[in-house]
Amino acid sequence: MVHGWLRSFWRLEDDLKPQGVQVFFDKGGATRRENLLPSYKANRGAPPEGFSEQLEWVKKLTDAMGYGRSEQAGLEADDLIASAVKFYRESEQQVLIVSADKDLAQLISKQVEQLLPPPTANPRLGWRILDEQGVVEKFGVPPGAILDYLAIIGDQADNIPGLSGVGPKTASKWLQEFENLENVILNAGRLNPKRFCSLVYEKRDMLRMNIELVRLESDLELNLNDQLQPNLEMMEQIFSELEMAKSWEEAQKRYG
Repeated sequence: MVHGWLRSFWRLEDDLKPQGVQVFFDKGGATRRENLLPSYKANRGAPPEGFSEQLEWVKKLTDAMGYGRSEQAGLEADDLIASAVKFYRESEQQVLIVSADKDLAQLISKQVEQLLPPPTANPRLGWRILDEQGVVEKFGVPPGAILDYLAIIGDQADNIPGLSGVGPKTASKWLQEFENLENVILNAGRLNPKRFCSLVYEKRDMLRMNIELVRLESDLELNLNDQLQPNLEMMEQIFSELEMAKSWEEAQKRYG
């Protein structure tokens, strides 16, 4: 895990040459969402053996490589990312979010793009940039409608219930016609296929709750370190303890 993380970030540094890098971690809990839906993410099992121990090494390496690092109990990494994106947008900086999480598509704009890692099922696709047009091509709706789209179809990974039987194509078709979720609910009697008319009306409270579950918080206070300042002494200690001699040799060539 540590080796793969290091190689991925070194490759991103080489390819993208960022001015700064911020890494956001989940620290546990999602207080606001769990209050709305106690079963939120309750379907997730325990992490693989050794994961937590390796994650601590990843965090140490994050600091040693000079990246900014943020985590807050009760808040998810996606919320921290949303707050950082808002800060950089307001200061008119270009942002690239590196994540496979579809929730983050709601943040994409002219200033913000998302870099999707190679999918596990088809690694040959490689890394892909998702911009505003890419969101439309991928989901059938623009970034501004991603909240409504996810509220309708739900998110199995987070245990958020969607409308039974309603898939991505139907959800995007409704939003193309009615623009947002509230208009879909107001026009429930005009929806096609007709079998969903009563369902949308009956589940309107659930749909509105889903909006709040998927909505990312963007007003959190963050301490963002924008200076890439690698610490070779820390790296040497980490690579020595983990017996990563070749990585230490490369680190010296990169930063020495």
